[in-house]
Amino acid sequence: MKKTVVFLSIILPSFICCNFNPSDKQLLEWKTEIAQTEKEFNDLAQKEGLAKAFETYAATNGVINRRRKIIQGKKAIGQWYLENPRPDQTLTWKPDFVDVSKSGDLGYTYGTAVFTTIDSAGTKKERKGKFHTVWKRQPNGDWRFVWD
Repeated sequence: MKKTVVFLSIILPSFICCNFNPSDKQLLEWKTEIAQTEKEFNDLAQKEGLAKAFETYAATNGVINRRRKIIQGKKAIGQWYLENPRPDQTLTWKPDFVDVSKSGDLGYTYGTAVFTTIDSAGTKKERKGKFHTVWKRQPNGDWRFVWD
């Protein structure tokens, strides 16, 4: 009997934990949080620049892939943008799709990014691309990217 109680006290909580199925409402709330974080990230980039925005929204161990180089860590990401300024270019983006794990701790977005430049003749040129970001919920509840 004692062995059965010990076995059930170990197995039952992990069975319950692993079979957590959030409601559709909860999943929608998490997706909305991620979409809102993406919007705030984009807004900060427009207001204070890419270096500030990317450093602010990166997780401590966040990673970006730029010019075929992996830059890892919040401070290194901010530094990369400071060292590679593009004053002639702006970047805006908006997710077309947002999804989140059933555990509510990981999510991802993808969508269209627009690079806008003004050439020497004053002509505005836009180049569109695709972005993909992986988000992780932080211990304080905030979403921060771990891959961009």
